[in-house]
Amino acid sequence: MLTLTHFLLLSVVLFSIGVAGVLMRRNIIILLMSLELVFNSANLSLAAFGYYLQSLTGAIFVVFSITIAAAEVAVGLAICVAVYRTRRTVQVDELSEMRG
Repeated sequence: MLTLTHFLLLSVVLFSIGVAGVLMRRNIIILLMSLELVFNSANLSLAAFGYYLQSLTGAIFVVFSITIAAAEVAVGLAICVAVYRTRRTVQVDELSEMRG
């Protein structure tokens, strides 16, 4: 039987992997994927607490959070494509200057 502790440990592991990816990688695409891991770890925690507290509030927050994350990914990928078209790179270190 899975308990709340199991879900929270999985959430902590996902959060740690996401934060490590954000801090270590220099590719914009991998940074976006790492941020999504962080958001999904928060969603997992919300869903787990909602389930174990017998409340729909956690599930409602998860649905709204997934909707916002989808919009964020769409905007982020559009920015990545625009940056790649102008600079021919997606490495963060090479994009330190924001001049055209």
